[in-house]
Amino acid sequence: MINLVTGGAGFIGSFIVERLLRNKEKVICIDNLSTGKTDNIGNWINNPKFQFINHDVTKKINLKVDRIWHFASPASPIHYQKDPIMTSKIIFLGTYNLLEIARKNKAKLLLASTSEIYGDPEVHPQNESYWGYVNAIGKRSCYREGKRIAESLCYDYFRIHKTNISIARIFNTYGPRMAPEDGRVISNFISKAIRNEELVINGDGSQTRSFCYIDDLIAGLFKLMESDYIKPINLGNPNEEYSIIHIANIIKRKINPSLKIKNQKLSEDDPIRRNPDIKKARLLLDWEPKINIDTGLEKTISYFKNNL
Repeated sequence: MINLVTGGAGFIGSFIVERLLRNKEKVICIDNLSTGKTDNIGNWINNPKFQFINHDVTKKINLKVDRIWHFASPASPIHYQKDPIMTSKIIFLGTYNLLEIARKNKAKLLLASTSEIYGDPEVHPQNESYWGYVNAIGKRSCYREGKRIAESLCYDYFRIHKTNISIARIFNTYGPRMAPEDGRVISNFISKAIRNEELVINGDGSQTRSFCYIDDLIAGLFKLMESDYIKPINLGNPNEEYSIIHIANIIKRKINPSLKIKNQKLSEDDPIRRNPDIKKARLLLDWEPKINIDTGLEKTISYFKNNL
């Protein structure tokens, strides 16, 4: 089995690469290292079953593969808003190019979609049948609308070419190998706390997110890849929904209780609540997350302390 992992030097992608190699499968990792890091894949460079290609997914490439794990895209606001036009190109052209590889090889493609497609939801928790409440011209729309068109592309390839697809709508995920201060709340708070800097919160911090530890997400992704289910499916932890101020206080308590917390203006289109309905994942994949926020944060903090 030959696996192509795009964005394989990134946070989630590197864990997919690791598990595939642990399963003795062949892996081709594509990443242009715009947000990914060579440190995330350094342990496998000399593995005969591993191949790294520094490549931009907006450019075509011909490869012979059996499965495609498509995770190439900036995923945090600080990165995808830096060059929103490029973000749109990466998501649309990248997904198109990967679907073409899937079509030619009769390979299966798993698309990393996102809870961002629900926008600032008026339905809570969010299930897969909810179409979302999205500002199509806001600062976050390059990513949100990009992922929506990526899902659409996948379905058109399924309808027209019978391409084998799966779509994971991934909710907030955290854990080791996150980049420090990459725009995601947990990595930002931990890296600042370790450096004894004040924690900065958008708005009053009452907005919520549901936090899923990386090991749980990876288990769900592998079950999804093995399944025949082709419609979008939520992967996240509905039991770990917390306000941002609550997360800040947990991390503050674990690292440095004397840290100050600073509030700044709420970001445009920042969702007020986010929580996945995972009934389908439980029923169809026999999957649900197991790691609670306290255990997950301890592991993540330990990684940051050793690597910052």
